[in-house]
Amino acid sequence: APPPTDDTDPRESDGREDDGRPKRFAYPPQLVVVDGGQPQVAAARRALDELGIDDIAVCGLAKRLEEVWLPDDDDPVVLPRSSEGLYLLQRVRDEAHRFAITYQRSKRAKRIRSSPLDDVAGLGETRKQALIKHFGSVKKLRRATIEEICQVPGIGRRTAESVAAALAAAAPAAPAVNTATGEIMEEEDDGGTS
Repeated sequence: APPPTDDTDPRESDGREDDGRPKRFAYPPQLVVVDGGQPQVAAARRALDELGIDDIAVCGLAKRLEEVWLPDDDDPVVLPRSSEGLYLLQRVRDEAHRFAITYQRSKRAKRIRSSPLDDVAGLGETRKQALIKHFGSVKKLRRATIEEICQVPGIGRRTAESVAAALAAAAPAAPAVNTATGEIMEEEDDGGTS
């Protein structure tokens, strides 16, 4: 998700506004540290207020000058560079960044590794690999007939029909478009992920 802009509500930036989770913390924090300055702190305070949470302190740490912002303050608190409090806030922010980046990378990697074949009941990793090895890619497998799929060792007619149905139901990725010219670029055969 893109980082919140100055006028963005932080609940909009993470896409988890109505995910069915409780609106309260299991163990309420005493402090919420926001990555950003005055606008981000104000947005976080508004979000907590809208949820009826008014007993948790909020502050923000602006990266450029490592200024600490508090809600409703026009000026930041400037802690000495050698301050243990500033060091703690920096560590909390840096750990939150590390966690978010790791989470996003794992989501992206999982999305890249996913295949329409993952949803075929009874098709394990070994037979999935055999299909990809035989046809060269999911794209080529998608074009195969049920009889051609049945020629792969270990794939019976029922499994072949399930594979064909799953691939027919899975929409292929949209073609790449050259934004400079507007022309549709040749689709590359990716060897197994589309």
